[in-house]
Amino acid sequence: MSPHILILGGTTEARRLAARLAARPDVRVTTSLAGRVARPGAVEGDVRIGGFGGAEGLADWLRAQRADAVVDATHPFAASITANAARAARATGLPLVVLRRPGWRPAPGDRRHPVPSLAAAADALPGLGRRVFLTTGRLGLAAFARLTDLHFVVRSVEPPEPPMPPDAEVILARGPFTVADELTLLRAHRIDVLVTKDSGGEATAAKLTAARELGLPVVVVQRPPLPPGVTAVPDVAAVLERLGLEPP
Repeated sequence: MSPHILILGGTTEARRLAARLAARPDVRVTTSLAGRVARPGAVEGDVRIGGFGGAEGLADWLRAQRADAVVDATHPFAASITANAARAARATGLPLVVLRRPGWRPAPGDRRHPVPSLAAAADALPGLGRRVFLTTGRLGLAAFARLTDLHFVVRSVEPPEPPMPPDAEVILARGPFTVADELTLLRAHRIDVLVTKDSGGEATAAKLTAARELGLPVVVVQRPPLPPGVTAVPDVAAVLERLGLEPP
């Protein structure tokens, strides 16, 4: 019987992995999407939508569907999903591979201010600028709602969820964006500080280059730690090697 691989997905890397596995006749692949985005990108292979009901629900699904391995290819900040995947893998005795694109590396000229959380990012802002380009996603804006003296430009793929900062304008857009795009936006809105998460990847790195060219400070929310005993691999090839589907 072909091994059944569950991918906890939603990222570009998850779609790439699903395509690689779906192209193999000797593997069955199912990708699970949280369903938070109305129009997710196309995914090859079997797809399921929605949560599992925590670690126990995920473990039950793995047993019922006779899964052979779990690949957590969710967003680097999806800490609760990763924790549930680790617990479910331990409960079922299945291998878990965590796929995480490498984080952004500082470059000469960066004015980077690393912080451990969105709340810490909000604390840092008043001393850095008055017009904020906020690119941390549509969730978690409540951390900035108390900053009534700052102007926010909030960019997200879908409308953000309240509460939000009182002085905020929302830009709905889906990347990738070029450096020229980001320079135009930063200048047009007279931005003097950028806030982002260290999601990594080339698709969202242009804003960092643009901020560097303009000499703007960048508040970078650092990634949450992985669960104890869990390590990550950086790309699809490393996942396949961990699963024993490609030679090292």
